[in-house]
Amino acid sequence: MKEERGQRLVFGILAGIARPLMNVLMAKTWIGFDNLPAAGFIACPNHVTEIDPVVVGHAFYNQGRLPRYLTKDSLFKVPLLGAALRASHQVPVSRATTGASGSLAIAKEVLDAGDVIIIYPEGSLTRDPEEWPMRGRTGAARLALQTGAPVVPIAHWGAQKVLPRYGKSLSIFPRKRVYVRATQPVDLDDLRDQPMTRTVLDQATQRIIAALSAGVGELRGEQPPEKPWDPAAHGQTATGRMNTENKNRNEDDRPGGAA
Repeated sequence: MKEERGQRLVFGILAGIARPLMNVLMAKTWIGFDNLPAAGFIACPNHVTEIDPVVVGHAFYNQGRLPRYLTKDSLFKVPLLGAALRASHQVPVSRATTGASGSLAIAKEVLDAGDVIIIYPEGSLTRDPEEWPMRGRTGAARLALQTGAPVVPIAHWGAQKVLPRYGKSLSIFPRKRVYVRATQPVDLDDLRDQPMTRTVLDQATQRIIAALSAGVGELRGEQPPEKPWDPAAHGQTATGRMNTENKNRNEDDRPGGAA
């Protein structure tokens, strides 16, 4: 209980700094958060800009859920940011196999405590030129099948208008609106009792990405691609920063389907 009170105090301090800034930068519409599972679950957002973890975290915090991310271990070495990540008990994840396994073990502890663990199934900012969710990595699927925890796709759209993908400056005026939608849990029941082979992990990951893409499509008022973007098929790495500039989109601020 003492540890939980300490975490809530840290989150309260961080929220006191971040929320006023977020309220200045953007208006927010949150959809479906009243139907989140009461017990521990895995939240899987799409990744289009470097500020969307703050947007998604804001939505969860306002529902009384403390957002715990699988976070690149290199960020824990950044002054101030690393201290904030450690104080809020975020989960460091390494690209190395052994480090990744340890991170999933810590994430399992978070789920067992009834909390939410947030995993970006794409593993990095999307490479898709149209900013749809790209081909996923298997970390979220592996954790879901290991623990039995539900997977809830968290679709969002609009944060990239405040800070474009790989952008370096914020677009403050006019004020943007961001939509965040918590969708229904992904059906993985038929896979949970099967051996955790690469085929099973790929099937689970494909379902997560498909459900996430459908949620993003509802916010954008568009049909997602039949197949997610595969960086390898286009000569791209799946992680790290891209050298190409993001092509800005000029959709209306209010995407269709966000009633």
